[in-house]
Amino acid sequence: MLRKCCGQGTQENEPTQKRVATTSTVHLNDANLKNRTFIYLHLLLELLAYGEFSYEVFGFCRDMDTTLTSLSVPYILLAVKTYLFYLCITTDPGTVTQAKMSGQLSIYPYDRRMFHPGVPCPTCQLVKPARSKHCRVCDRCVQRFDHHCIWVNNCLGARNTRYFILYLMSVCAMAGSMALLTGDMLLHAVLRSGLLRSSYMDGQGQRQQAGPLFVFQHLFLTFPRIVFMLGFLVFVCLLLAGYALFHCYLALVNQTSNEWYKGRGMVCQHCHPNNPATSADSHCGPAPDRSRRHFYSRGMWRNLGEIFFPLCPVHKKDN
Repeated sequence: MLRKCCGQGTQENEPTQKRVATTSTVHLNDANLKNRTFIYLHLLLELLAYGEFSYEVFGFCRDMDTTLTSLSVPYILLAVKTYLFYLCITTDPGTVTQAKMSGQLSIYPYDRRMFHPGVPCPTCQLVKPARSKHCRVCDRCVQRFDHHCIWVNNCLGARNTRYFILYLMSVCAMAGSMALLTGDMLLHAVLRSGLLRSSYMDGQGQRQQAGPLFVFQHLFLTFPRIVFMLGFLVFVCLLLAGYALFHCYLALVNQTSNEWYKGRGMVCQHCHPNNPATSADSHCGPAPDRSRRHFYSRGMWRNLGEIFFPLCPVHKKDN
């Protein structure tokens, strides 16, 4: 659409030129939002964490007779995570196209609350299937749109949400396994040194028994990079664990984060008093109850099956 607008801008009258220029500017600004910066940042942080783990922690753990099986777990999880990360980036989330329109319209019924039949996308000019949404970053409508993730530089929709959930779980497991091995290494270092039985002289010249704060300060001064890495791993593990649980909940009730966000206020994304496309039969009406809120839920197991085995469009064949 951007190429079309830019190519025709010099051939039309002045009002059209202004409209095309405005549209092109919007698309250029949105296109700039989609970049690989966060992918590179993700890989850099991963490289730093695994570099420190391999350079220092691995050797200390081998000295403590930690089994190679235990030490290989983070690397196996890294391989799994990398594959899922690749799938999240490269898999089409379910782009709505004119060629697949008839099949995509038949996948989900319209709940007439958030999604209404016959409503076109103002950007794509295609009729929006139920549960779809236009992503202004990718400049496309996505079937069963969840959100646009900057970390994978892709939209999350019907076809790649499964990979994203597994990716979150693999990152949590990866960070958790590294944190456990690192924590075990630091604990053994404290126990072997007899630090818990030691004492020190405070500012008043009185002898004090070593406490948790003293032990932490000693570890930070002795292993600064390892302690910093451990704190980072724990933070990432807890943060992504909460996010993964949230997406698991959404999968169990067959809801997207886009629908969850809009459903909190029970606000329809199409119905608006100034929207001429809104007809009387698509009026929102009273706020729905909880069962209405989970309109697309078909039971826990079927909901999970829909995530990991996405519904396929049924195309009508011409006679």
